[in-house]
Amino acid sequence: MKVALFGAGRIGKVHAASIKTDPRSELVAVTDVMTEAAEALAAEYGIKACSADEILADNSIDAILIASSTNTHSDLIEAGVKAGKAIFCEKPIDLSLERAHQVLKIATSHDKPMMMGFNRRFDPNFMALKAALEAGEIGKGEMLAVTSYDPAPPPVSYIKVSGGLYRDMMIHDFDMCSYLFGMPKSVMAHGSCLVDPQIGEAGDIDTAVVVLTYEDGRIATIRNSRRAPYGYDQRVEVLGSDGTLAAENELENTVVKSTTSGVTSAKPVYFFLERYMRAYGIEWSAFVDAVVDGKPVPAGIQDGVNALALAEAANQSLRSGRPVDVTAELTGA
Repeated sequence: MKVALFGAGRIGKVHAASIKTDPRSELVAVTDVMTEAAEALAAEYGIKACSADEILADNSIDAILIASSTNTHSDLIEAGVKAGKAIFCEKPIDLSLERAHQVLKIATSHDKPMMMGFNRRFDPNFMALKAALEAGEIGKGEMLAVTSYDPAPPPVSYIKVSGGLYRDMMIHDFDMCSYLFGMPKSVMAHGSCLVDPQIGEAGDIDTAVVVLTYEDGRIATIRNSRRAPYGYDQRVEVLGSDGTLAAENELENTVVKSTTSGVTSAKPVYFFLERYMRAYGIEWSAFVDAVVDGKPVPAGIQDGVNALALAEAANQSLRSGRPVDVTAELTGA
């Protein structure tokens, strides 16, 4: 399977490495608005740097991987559909839910696999937790808690174009809740600016808790903070009728020191590249499975719309101070 990469930045480089690890896929071209970045990555992998139009017109390219800036995602998905390519796109589809709905309609007519980049679904820890939950090892899942704290906030310049915490950061956690518990009935959001006043001045929050309520009474909570100085804190816990399941942080090392002074261990790994590098490789192989072997896409365009719809509901709830129902109008389903 020949693949072209849109985006030669940090996440694009991660995906380039993932493509290389699967013997069934071959990275053949890269494009980026920053020509120097594309040329540097092309030189590293011995491929060609070219324009987006050249990639889309090249019939020898089977699939495109969209890892460019968020504002390009929806247009590139649409262009990829018209060009007859299999498509892998990083989250989100778009910052506009209305535009995401348009892309969903376009996707229904496409006969090639289309997959959203929700890499946390492919983390071995979370996959094992889901498998145990589905196997009934703790009975029926009743409460879900997702914790996601970044080690430090991004620059305010990024915050201003990110779409806000719910769309930019918590969107992964919305997808994790959907992955484990399905879509909720309603969303109740709380948020504050406690980490950096400039984030508040930019119109965003940096500390948030969201409660998702399900038709059958199950409850999920998500906790986000832009600051956890001890490292990248990523945990999931499910309380079931017969017990609990918990996926804990990955640590810098596994050494535990026990003395009369206490018991200590290493800190969590510092950022997402260390924490989720394995997940990116597994995610890519799942996409190749879909393209080469015809297996189901594990995270489709509807999943991308669903996560964005939950983010929209959270924003509405934060503004109104009231729960917001998750309707078909929101999800486009």
